[in-house]
Amino acid sequence: MERRNRNILVGLIGVVIVIAVFSSFGLPLFASPTPTIVLPTPVPTDQEQQGEVSRDEGLRVEVTPQTVQNVIAAMPHAESYYRTFTTLLEGAETRGQVWVDGDWTRADLTLPGGGTVHTIQGASTVWRWYNNDRTVLTWAVGEAPADIETQRLPTYQDVLALPVEDLTAAGYEEKNGQACVYVETAVPVLDQVERYWVSSDNGLLVAAETEIGGAVVWSMTAGQAEVPVPAGASFTLPDGTVLH
Repeated sequence: MERRNRNILVGLIGVVIVIAVFSSFGLPLFASPTPTIVLPTPVPTDQEQQGEVSRDEGLRVEVTPQTVQNVIAAMPHAESYYRTFTTLLEGAETRGQVWVDGDWTRADLTLPGGGTVHTIQGASTVWRWYNNDRTVLTWAVGEAPADIETQRLPTYQDVLALPVEDLTAAGYEEKNGQACVYVETAVPVLDQVERYWVSSDNGLLVAAETEIGGAVVWSMTAGQAEVPVPAGASFTLPDGTVLH
């Protein structure tokens, strides 16, 4: 009798174990599958419209005449560089080289007549001499324009100083192989239109032009900038005085 009871107990234990194992591993085979979450596949956006640019993988910055100066101000601007440039004033060509290092700028201009003008400008003083002459003219910044030969060389700061109410167009354009922010401003009193292209890569002015009566009377084109300024850049006067 005792043996029979023991066998019954062992059998009941075995049944309990089988039921437990089946509950743990067998029931999921017959139950409905667990629902899964499928994330949507990102859909590529349409090609950017004119006047917009992608930043930081998706942030679009729209450029309008009302916002273009804020966009240019927020760009990274090279503070140490070298580049060449060419200006045309009513057909007369001037070629030049510019070295910039912080507050210091040196510009060597070859004028249409063949002469060369050398200019160094610091934070407070301008030095100028002609050709190989050792006579140097000096004046304080602000007393007289640095470009007294009318061969003006505007910068992106000049674009930021334009009256916003005079801006007539803005957008993104390629100029001289560089991606640029484009700005156009009107001077109705003079029947004049000015256009500027600022590099979105280094924040420097790539090109500019002035149109009067439908004809371009002045233009500036700059070459690719070398950043930072080369080690051999000279901010030295003809007498050997090293200014910077």
